[in-house]
Amino acid sequence: MNDFGEAPGRAPRDVLKAGPLRNEHNGMFMIERTSDGEAVGTVGWHRVHYGPNPESDAWNIGIELRPEARGQGFGTDAQRQLADWLLAYTSLNRVEAQTDVENVAEQRSLEKAGFTREGVARGAQFRAGSYHDLVTYSRVRGDR
Repeated sequence: MNDFGEAPGRAPRDVLKAGPLRNEHNGMFMIERTSDGEAVGTVGWHRVHYGPNPESDAWNIGIELRPEARGQGFGTDAQRQLADWLLAYTSLNRVEAQTDVENVAEQRSLEKAGFTREGVARGAQFRAGSYHDLVTYSRVRGDR
C-alpha cells in the first residue's frame, strides 16, 4: 500500500540499534523479532497541528513491515507499544494513524492496538498515480 513512486530507503540500522531516532517533532523505532533479534520493520511518529496552541497538537504514527513479517502481530504490538509510550512520556493527548480504505489488515491491527475508527478522509493521499481515501484511527489519553 505504500507505493509513492520512490524506492524504499533502508533504515539506518546501526543508528537505530543505539536507540530511537527522536526529537520533540518526530521519531522512529526499529521493530525486532524477539526470537532472533532480526529487524522486521520500523514504526515512526511525527507531530501534527490542530490549532495554534501546542496543546492542540497530536502524534501521527506510521509503520513499515517487511512482507514476510506481516500477519504475525508485530504491527499490532509495535503500534500499541508506541501509542502507550507516547501517551505516557509526552504531554500530547492524541495519537492517530491513517491507512488506505482497502488495507483491511492494517485497520484490524490498529483496532487490536486499541485505536478507534473515526472516519474516512476522501482523496487524502496521492499514491501510485491516483488519489486514495484514508481511514483515520485514534487513541486519546482518556481511552485508557
